[in-house]
Amino acid sequence: MSETETQPSFESSQVVPPPERKVFGSHPPPPTRTIGLGDKLPPARRAQSGSSSESEDEEDSRMKIEQLPDASRASRRPPIVDCHNYSEFNIHIPAYTGYVTVSGHTVAVASHHHVRIYDLSLSASPIWNLDSKDGFDTKLKDFKFTALEFRPTLHQEDRGNFLWLGTKDGHLIELDVRSGSLTAIRPAIHAHTVTHMFRHGQSMISIDDTGKVLVFAPPEGVELSLATLQPRVVRIAEKQEFAKLLGGQLWTSTRDPNSGGTVPGTSRGPVVRVYDIFRTGSVGRSLLPSEHLGTVTAGTMLASQPGQVYLAHEGGHISIWSVGDAAEAVLPQCVEVVKVSTSDVLSLEGVNDRLWAGSRKGLISAYDVTSKPWTVTNCWEAHDKLPVLRIAVDTWSMEKLDRLVVYSVGRDEQLKFWDGMLGIDWIEQELLKRETEFSTFRDMTVLIVSWNVDSAKPDQLTGTPENVNFLTDVLTSIDRPDVIAFGMQELIDLESRKMAAKTVLLGGKNKTTDGTISQKVTTSYKKWYDRLVLAVRCAMPADSPYTVIHTENLVGLFTCVFVKNTEKMRLKHVALTTVKRGMGGRYGNKGGIISRFVVDDTSVCFINCHLAAGQHHVRQRNADVQAIVEDNTLLPETGPMDTVVPYVNGGDGSMVLDHEIVFINGDMNYRIDQRREAVIAAVKAGDFEHLVIHDQLRKEMKFNRGFRLRTFAEGPLNFAPTYKYDRRSDEYDTSEKARTPAWCDRVLWRSLVPERVTQLHYRRWEANVSDHRPISAAFRITVKQVNHEARAHVKAQTLERWKAVERERLSAALQHYIDQQAI
Repeated sequence: MSETETQPSFESSQVVPPPERKVFGSHPPPPTRTIGLGDKLPPARRAQSGSSSESEDEEDSRMKIEQLPDASRASRRPPIVDCHNYSEFNIHIPAYTGYVTVSGHTVAVASHHHVRIYDLSLSASPIWNLDSKDGFDTKLKDFKFTALEFRPTLHQEDRGNFLWLGTKDGHLIELDVRSGSLTAIRPAIHAHTVTHMFRHGQSMISIDDTGKVLVFAPPEGVELSLATLQPRVVRIAEKQEFAKLLGGQLWTSTRDPNSGGTVPGTSRGPVVRVYDIFRTGSVGRSLLPSEHLGTVTAGTMLASQPGQVYLAHEGGHISIWSVGDAAEAVLPQCVEVVKVSTSDVLSLEGVNDRLWAGSRKGLISAYDVTSKPWTVTNCWEAHDKLPVLRIAVDTWSMEKLDRLVVYSVGRDEQLKFWDGMLGIDWIEQELLKRETEFSTFRDMTVLIVSWNVDSAKPDQLTGTPENVNFLTDVLTSIDRPDVIAFGMQELIDLESRKMAAKTVLLGGKNKTTDGTISQKVTTSYKKWYDRLVLAVRCAMPADSPYTVIHTENLVGLFTCVFVKNTEKMRLKHVALTTVKRGMGGRYGNKGGIISRFVVDDTSVCFINCHLAAGQHHVRQRNADVQAIVEDNTLLPETGPMDTVVPYVNGGDGSMVLDHEIVFINGDMNYRIDQRREAVIAAVKAGDFEHLVIHDQLRKEMKFNRGFRLRTFAEGPLNFAPTYKYDRRSDEYDTSEKARTPAWCDRVLWRSLVPERVTQLHYRRWEANVSDHRPISAAFRITVKQVNHEARAHVKAQTLERWKAVERERLSAALQHYIDQQAI
C-alpha cells in the first residue's frame, strides 16, 4: 500500500496518521507504510545468525564451489622445462601493451616502439633491440607495434626466422630475426590497428579493429611473400576482443555491453561468431551458448577431443562446442558448460591431452576432461598470485627442441616456460609404483582423542566412573600408542566476551621455546595441559615415557601431541600453524590448528578444527574446511625438490595435502537433516545406519565434488550422536532450543596409499561434564624409510623409460598440430 493510501475505517476504530519523519541533512526520510486492521502483515525479517558473519555474496560463492572439478589429488609442482641454455627470467613483457611469440630458442617481444629478439641458446640478453623511431631504414617512423607472429616457411630450417609485425597504423612488417633487418613492408594495408595475427599452414592472417581480415594464402609450393602477395579480404564484425583460428575456422567474440561482464543477464550470451575465412563467399554464423556466461577470454582445441572447441569465460566457466561442418551447413553448437573456477578463466590452451587454464590468482590448472566430472591433475602457482594473461604452445618446439614447450605471460610481466608433457608427474607416478624397491616399511600406532569440553575444567571430571576414569580408559584403549594426539575445542567459554577477547589477543603466540605453554595464557589451557601430561605419565608404563612435541591454542582450540621417546629421535621437520575462521577469518573462535612431523620418510599431518555452527550452515563449514586445507603457512622443507621425498602431490610441506598421511578431528558441526523426534527415535532403536544417510558430512563427501574432504575416509558411525547433551546427563538437549542430536565430533583421515592406514577403533566415551561426548580413533599406520641410493638407481631407469614414452607422445602431438595446420 502506498503512503497516501488508507484502509476504510471501522466504526470503533480510526487510523492514526504516522508521526512526521525528520529529514537528516540532504537525505529524505525512509519510506513508511500504514497497515490497517485486517491487513496481511509483511514477512518477518530473517534473524541474523550468531554463528556466522558471512555476507550473501559469500554464500553465493560457496554455492559455486560445489560444482567445481575435483582438485584434491592435483600436483602443485611446477612442470619446469630445461631445454634452453639461458633462463627466460630476464625477459620483460609489459602487461597489456607487450606481445610475445616463441619459436624454439627464439623469443620475440614487441612493446610500444620496441622489438627485442632473444636467442636463449646464446644469451639471456636480446641479440637485437630495435626501435621504430629509427624508422627501420624506411620512410615510416614512430609506429607502435600491436601484434606479431612468425610466418610459415617452405623449408624447415627457415622456421622461426621471419617475424611479421602489425602496427597501430595498420602497417605490416616482416623482420629477419637472424640479421635484425627489415625484409618487407606493406604500409597502411589495414589502415587501422592490427589486433590479431595467426599462422595457418602456409598462410598468414591479420585482423584489425574494424573487422577487416587479410588472408595471405600463397599458391601451393610457393614461399609466402609479404611484399608481392595480394591478400584476400574478409569482413567480420568489428572490435572482436577474442579471435582465434580453431579447426580451420575463425572464432570471435566481443564483450556484451549489456551483460556487465560476469553478471548473468536475462538472455543468453555472449554472442560467438564463427567465420570460414578460407572458403570464398562463406558467411559468418552467430552462435549463443546454452546459458548466459561471461565474456569469452580464450579458446582452444584438444588432440583427444578433435571435434570440440573449448571457450573460456569470465565468471569461471568453460563452454564446449561441437565444431560443425561448414560444407554440410552444420552449425557449431554449445553442447556443455563446465564450471571450473570461482573467478575468471583468463587464458586457455589445449596441451597434449590436458586443458590448461590460467586464473586471476596466478595459478595454471591442468584438467583431465575425459573423466566426468573433470579432474584437476595439476595446479601450480605460475605468476606470483597475479593474473595469467596468456597461455600458448610453441608448436615448432617439437622439431627444434624435441620438447612440447608451453609458455605463459602474466600480469607480473614475466614470461615462463613449461613442459607440456608434464613429464615430472609421469616420473613421480612411476616411482610411486616402484616404491617397494627402494623403501623399507614398519608400522606405528596412533591414538586421536577429540572433545568439545564446553569450557569444562579437568577438575570437573568427577562423580561417575566414566568421568573419573575417562583419560585413563581412553589412553589404554590401545596398547602403548606411538603417537597420542589430543584435539580439544571450547576450552574457554566462547560466549564470554571478556574471555574470548583475551584469548584472541593472546591465543596462539604464547609458548616458551621448549614448547610448553606460557603462564600468560588463560589458566584453562594450563590446567588441561598439566592434566594431560599427568594422565599420560600415569597411564603408560614407566619404561615407555612420552614427550610433548606439539602444543598450541587458538581461542577455544587446544592441541597437544605426545610421541613415545623411542620414536622422538626419528622425527624431523616438526611444524605447526593456526588458521582463524571466525568473523571472516579475523578471529580464532572458529578455525583450526595444523601440526605435522616427518617420521622416517613419511609425512604425517594432524588437524584439530572447530567449524561454523548452525543446523543449516553447511556451506560455511565447507568454506572453513577449504580455508584450513588450503592454508600454506606451515614451514616448508628447504632443499632441492628431488630430495623432498616425504611429501606428495609436488608439495614442499607448506600445505595440508602435501602430506602423505593426514588426520583431521574436531567439532566439525555437521548435523543430521532430520526432525529431532525422528533422530531421537532412531538413536533409541540403535538404527544408526538410517541416520548416517542424512548426515551432512557424509552427504558432502559423497555428492559435493568440490568438497575438500571428499578424498578423506571415515570409519563406520556405530555410536550414538555426540551432541547435544544436558550437562551431567544422558538426555539430549532439553532447553528451549531443543537442538537435534548430531555427530558433530568426527575423526577423518586420508593417505596417499590407502592400505597404509588401518583404523583399529572409532568410538565415543561417556564423560558427561560437557554438552558433547568425547570420541577417540586409533590407527595403525605404515611409514617408509627410503634408501636414497637405491631410489636414485630406480629413478635413472625411470628417466630412460620416460624418454621413450615422451618420443611417442611428441610424435602424436606433432601430428595433431600438423592436422590443425599449426605447423
